[in-house]
Order: sequence, then structure tokens, then C-alpha cells
Amino acid sequence: MASQRGESAAPAKAARKGLDKSHYLYIAVIAAVILGALVGLLFPEVGKSLKPLGDGFIKLIKMMIAPIIFCTIVLGIGSIAKAATVGKVGGLALGYFVIMSTFALGIGLVVGNLIHPGEGLKLAPYDPNKKAEVDSTVAFLLGIIPGDIPVLPTLFAAILVGFALQKMGAQGAPVLKAIGHGQAVVFRILIMIMWLAPVGAFGAIAAVVGATGFAAIVSMFTLMAAFYVTCALFIVVILGGLLQAVAGVNIFRLMKYLGREYLLIFSTSSSEAALPRLIAKLEHLGISKPVVGVTVPTGYSFNLDGTAIYLTMASLFVANAMGTPLDLGAQVSLLIFMIIASKGAAGVTGAGLATLAAGLQAHKPELLGGVGMIVGIDRFMSEARALTNFTGNAVATVLIGTWVKEIDGGQVERVLSGEEPFDETTMIAHHHEVEETKAQAVPATV
Repeated sequence: MASQRGESAAPAKAARKGLDKSHYLYIAVIAAVILGALVGLLFPEVGKSLKPLGDGFIKLIKMMIAPIIFCTIVLGIGSIAKAATVGKVGGLALGYFVIMSTFALGIGLVVGNLIHPGEGLKLAPYDPNKKAEVDSTVAFLLGIIPGDIPVLPTLFAAILVGFALQKMGAQGAPVLKAIGHGQAVVFRILIMIMWLAPVGAFGAIAAVVGATGFAAIVSMFTLMAAFYVTCALFIVVILGGLLQAVAGVNIFRLMKYLGREYLLIFSTSSSEAALPRLIAKLEHLGISKPVVGVTVPTGYSFNLDGTAIYLTMASLFVANAMGTPLDLGAQVSLLIFMIIASKGAAGVTGAGLATLAAGLQAHKPELLGGVGMIVGIDRFMSEARALTNFTGNAVATVLIGTWVKEIDGGQVERVLSGEEPFDETTMIAHHHEVEETKAQAVPATV
């Protein structure tokens, strides 16, 4: 018994330690955004002179775009093949995920076109060939950061490599494993870069507010409010409607059952933190273990509803803020790109931002200058992204369990009514099983 207490105390202590680090970064970004806005409003010229801080951070994010896209798309194709071989459940899950993610991207575009976020700011476009008007020391420091790596050729090469390794079967397994290790290194670098987010956010927000005044603050709040409302409506109307129609389950009852997980996600801004608990709770809900074991890990990589809405709305916001709104053809092209590239928005802080920059760079590189505004408010929108992604995966598992008749309706009613509450002590033994499942899946999304 003492041994069990020691084992459970250690993970709890580690979790608290990781949570504290995340909170430090979150608080620092909030403080940097507020300070940057104040500097821009009170000292406009000083604010505009801080633009290199934001530019440098964006260059660091751009540096990571190609390796993130390459590693995750290659591994993602392998995951698709693995899930498809599971049979009916895997194929059904993948089909549902592709349709729902595409639908979410489309909703983001529709809302973005209705509210026109960022319109009227007319920020200076980003020109990678133009020499920055800064002193030699700043120019030297910015020049250290690697230059652009073309995104579309990288994406094309990743798809070819992924299918080639898939065809190689067992011979390709060591290469896939090596790419998986490479992906871990890439994400570790990205995490290191994101600790500079407060500096980048401070410089970017100060420069934007210094150049445009209070209008920039209003535009950012408009985008955040619209994004939160869109995510809420998507969960209640779209996901809730599907859940009620297919499984006869009320979305609010399911969300109440997952209340502790929502609090965990809100405090960490990552749905990955709740993955073990989601698997355990869905099994307790009455869905068969094979369905949960296939659907949830795969969904954490491919069912990115919140991230999809974020990517398209943020892209339109940047385009409008730069005074170069995207026409319908460019929007459709961007949507197709995001359907593929969003699979690279893995569960690491900053990966979604890198995917957004990748989409803009692939379509209109001059729009990259507007990403600095997103840096400041990205963390404010991360909770809505994570909560929407998490809810989408929970709903998807119930739906697929219903479609393949691998769900106990009576158990669902007893659990949601409170007759059979979830036993928290089962999480200690269940945690080790989930870790093995996670090790075989592509990292989760935020």
C-alpha cells in the first residue's frame, strides 16, 4: 500500500511541477501583451522601434515549420495506415475525422468572412528581401536565424516519403522510428523557442499598437470573442446535434461527466493532459475497449476541430489586418492546405502557430508580418482550441461506438445519471496502459 501511495504521489508531484512551468509562461505572455499594449499606446514611437523583437520570434517559428510538417506528415501517414488496418472501427473513425475537420475549417472561413476580423488596420506587409531598418547589431542577430524553407515542396516530399515507407512495411519501421525520434527533438526545440513568446509578444503588440493605436486592441478582442463564440456554437449545435441524433445522448450531460477533465485542460491549455482520463472515462461510460483504444489516440492526431477553426479564422484576420484580404480561390486553396498541414499541429505549445505561419507562407509570404499580432493572443485562444478538440474526440468515440454497436446504452444512462460514478482510484492502474497506447500514437493537438 505504501508503495502504491509513493508511486501515485510521484506522478502527482511531477504533474504539479509541469503545471507550474506552464502557468509561468502563460502569466508572462499575458503580462507581456498588457505591457506591450501600454507602451504602444503611451509611447507609439518606442513601440514601433520594438518591432524587431516580434520579427525575431516569428523567424524562429518559421525556422521550425519545415521540420514539423515533414516529421508529422510522414508519421501521420503511418498512423493512418495503422488505424485503417484495425478494420471497420479504424476506417470509420478516419472517415469521420476527415469530414469533421474539413467542416470545422469551413466554419472558420464562413465566420471569418462574416465578421471581417482585423479589417482596417493596414499593417506594413512582410518583405523577406527587404533589409530591416535597424542598427547593425540587431540586423546581425536576426541574420543568425536560418532563412525560409519552402513549405509546399516540404509537404510534397513528406507525403512521398510517408507512402514510400508505408509500402516498405517492416523494412521501413526503423526509419519511421528514427523520424519519430527526430520529431521529439524538433518539438523540444519548439518548446524552448516558446519560452521566448513573452518577448516576441511584447515587441509585436507594442509595434502594432504603436502604429495603429487602439484599433489594434479592438480587432484582437473581436477575433478572440468571435473564436470563443464559434467554438461554443460548434460544440453545442454541431457536435451536440450529432450526438443527440445518433446516440440519443445530451451533450451537456456528457460534458458534466467530463467536468474534471475540462478543468484540467483549462489549467494546462492542452487536451493531451486529459488523454488517460478520457480513455478511462469513456470505457466506464460503456464503450468497448477496442473502440476507445483506436478512436481516442487517432482522434488526438486527426480530429482537430478547435485547431481547424482557429487556423482559418486567424488566417483571415492576418490577411485583413495586412490590407490584402484573400479572395475565394485563395481561401479554398488555404483550406485544402490546412486540411493536410493541420495534422502537424501536434500537442506542443507553438505548433499551431507554426502551422498557421506555414499556411500563410505557402500562399502569401507577405502576410507573415501579421502573425506577430497572433503571437500575443494565441495563448488566450489555446484553451478554447483544446476544449473543442477534447469534446470533439469524446463525441466522436460515442458516435463510432454507436455506429459499430459497441456501446452499452444502459450503462451510458446509469453513468450520466450518476448511478454509477467513475472510480478515481482506477486511474492509478489505468495510467500505465494509457502510456503504452500514447507511445504508439502521434502526439495530441492543442
